[in-house]
Amino acid sequence: MKIELTKNAIEWFEKEVGVSKGSGVRFMGKVYGKTEVHEGFSIGMNICQPEDILTKIVVNGVTYFIEKNDDWFFSGYDLKVDYDKKSDEPIYTFIDQIA
Repeated sequence: MKIELTKNAIEWFEKEVGVSKGSGVRFMGKVYGKTEVHEGFSIGMNICQPEDILTKIVVNGVTYFIEKNDDWFFSGYDLKVDYDKKSDEPIYTFIDQIA
């Protein structure tokens, strides 16, 4: 399992969310909504420091991560984070690790 962020997504997190060197961004499953692989759950994010990392990527000193207790939500998939200019928000895509 890995996390990939596009340049546009990184710029959005830095500009709109205000993350900077030393910050942490956690991706997690949350109740309500849906993804292309989950019904009734969507992706949430929180600005916090990691506690028990399952996977991470560090870009410009910011740690983007998934905690071990969210393995149920991301298991079998890589996560790609992009940015949608029209809606001015991140786009989350699950990429099947088997493909």
